[in-house]
Amino acid sequence: MFNLSEKGRGIREMFDTIAPRYDLLNRLLSLGIDRRWRKFAVSQLQISEHGKVLDVATGTGDVALEIASQTADSVTIVGEDFTQGMLLQGRVKIDQSAFAHRIQLVNAPCESMPHPGELFDGVTIAFGIRNVVDRLAGLKEMRRVLKPGGRAVILEFSNPKNQFFKQLYYFYFRRVLPFIGGLISKRSAYQYLPDSVLEFPDQEAFKGVMAEAGLVRLRHFDLTFGIATVYVGERPE
Repeated sequence: MFNLSEKGRGIREMFDTIAPRYDLLNRLLSLGIDRRWRKFAVSQLQISEHGKVLDVATGTGDVALEIASQTADSVTIVGEDFTQGMLLQGRVKIDQSAFAHRIQLVNAPCESMPHPGELFDGVTIAFGIRNVVDRLAGLKEMRRVLKPGGRAVILEFSNPKNQFFKQLYYFYFRRVLPFIGGLISKRSAYQYLPDSVLEFPDQEAFKGVMAEAGLVRLRHFDLTFGIATVYVGERPE
């Protein structure tokens, strides 16, 4: 039984609170670009027929649904999240899709997954790894449940390197985003977002944590001027 830390419980409570408005705010605040980012991230998986994929921090199921749309009908997907409110929203969305028969949802934290080792051909996590309190433990769990040669794909916000664009981005992130988020949902949650992104390690440092977790053949792809980054690693054969 995994006991969440006080910080972890606070993050779970925050996402429970904003779950009903989460999808609306994602589309509004990213101008829909988040869909393209997810599509690219999922395209980095290599899943053959009858494969199994785990989407960690699945939230309302956007990545799980994208995986289903890009893979064969024989591929099964497990969406996992430690926030019940998000899973309830995701269940409704998935049940209304053409992929409900292929997607299962599980309530569990990234640091302690209820799956046997070497089960999945691919593991994804989108905009979730920065919310994992013990990132190294979470990445080790992702490696554990991957089959040898299986691929982990991580999509996360980044800090742009271009100084002019970075200033515009920071203004939007620190001022505009919390204001709009506060009008529609909970302001403190959308203040947490920029704070957590600014605290997240840069690309090379994060790949170092992935390597420490035992993932190999590491690479990354910066998207939209470096606003987001896709990281790819594999479990050794």
